[in-house]
Amino acid sequence: MQRTTLPSALAAGALLLSLTGCGGDADADGKTVTVTVGYQSKTINTVTAGTLLRSLGAFEHELRALGRRDGHTYKVKWEDYATGAPITAQMVAGKVDIGSMGDFPLLINSGRGTQLNAPTRLVSVTGYNLRGGLNTVLTAPGSSLRALSGLRGKNVSTSVGSAADGTLVRALQRAGIDPESGVHKLNQQPAVGASALEAGSADALSQFVAWPGLLAFQGKARALYDGARLNLPTFHGVATRKAFADERPAVVQAFLAAQLDATRHLRAHPLDAARKVATATGLPPEVVYLYNGTGGIATFDPTLKPRLTAALKKDVPVLRDAKLVGPVDVSSFVDDRYLKRAYGSADAYAKALRATPPASPNQLWLKGENRLRTFATPTELLRFARSHRDRVRAAYVPDAATGTRWFADRAVWVRDGHELRAFVTPDNARTWIADHPGARTLSYPAALAAAR
Repeated sequence: MQRTTLPSALAAGALLLSLTGCGGDADADGKTVTVTVGYQSKTINTVTAGTLLRSLGAFEHELRALGRRDGHTYKVKWEDYATGAPITAQMVAGKVDIGSMGDFPLLINSGRGTQLNAPTRLVSVTGYNLRGGLNTVLTAPGSSLRALSGLRGKNVSTSVGSAADGTLVRALQRAGIDPESGVHKLNQQPAVGASALEAGSADALSQFVAWPGLLAFQGKARALYDGARLNLPTFHGVATRKAFADERPAVVQAFLAAQLDATRHLRAHPLDAARKVATATGLPPEVVYLYNGTGGIATFDPTLKPRLTAALKKDVPVLRDAKLVGPVDVSSFVDDRYLKRAYGSADAYAKALRATPPASPNQLWLKGENRLRTFATPTELLRFARSHRDRVRAAYVPDAATGTRWFADRAVWVRDGHELRAFVTPDNARTWIADHPGARTLSYPAALAAAR
């Protein structure tokens, strides 16, 4: 695949788009305002600012209330993208007013906005994982690869400049592999990379939610590297054009109030939210729930937590080394004023800011049921799954080392004394076994049989 640097592609896109007008403008009558929102429907840890938000009609509801106060009629134009790069191109050209994307694309968004004199601001977070579990490196089911160290000299597909690319770069560096010269990196959209992995032209695929879970669920890939091994926060967030926010701060606040409503709905009705997102995206609801369900890989909380913004500052050198971005002033990019107003009080925001993610429970979803069953231990879940084998729709277990939720039948199982423990990758399991003499790996059927 032809290699084009992301800054060059964005600059060309911005130049072209700048000729076609700008978003967020009032119509000729001066009373109708169209707000353009760029989102990624299949990047499902952005759903509270995109797919679920749109499905609930929460933003339109807030804008109708705003219109009754200020006399304007507001319209929302939703634009769906596969990655954050085209949202940035549209945003710096004035075509998208509000957009959601991952942490690395957010930094590129900030850098390109500054470079092109079209500054942007990070105004909220959608979903996050404090250890980095939102990104995963995958390989084919029959691959002989068992650890990241085996990727030296191999073809690895990723979307350059994405959060998943950032995970790949850091993981390779920790494995002693130069991320540029040590592997043959293929810069591909997620769907293209998934096809390349299946066809054998890529030995591994590093991608963001929901691609790893989807491919594992479909039996088309297995996890090679759990991004949570990095123990570095990764998240997606919402950016807006500064000029738009300055001109229409009430609209930005309305969007964030709607995001809060969508977040509350997701937390209160996780299964319903998963089904809504599945219907809108075509993703299996079992995959959506893996990430967005109770204790899922993604924690949904719009607050701009210091630990997340600190991680953003650590990401800048990685992007600069890859020549994907110039100087980025994270402190000026992060702007929580609108979100604080959406919360209604400084105390409410401060309380939300202190919230921490819940532990991932052992859960099982039976066919024909509209609820998930929770179990105290993985062994108890396996015991129940064995006795209801033909009725199991999906079963979820946390990695014993990293806490990353995974499908029970796609996990690597380890028997450690009387306990059965699950791991996302063979490497995670080996690390555990090395510290626990006598522990050994089991296949999923063997783990079911051993659950007594």
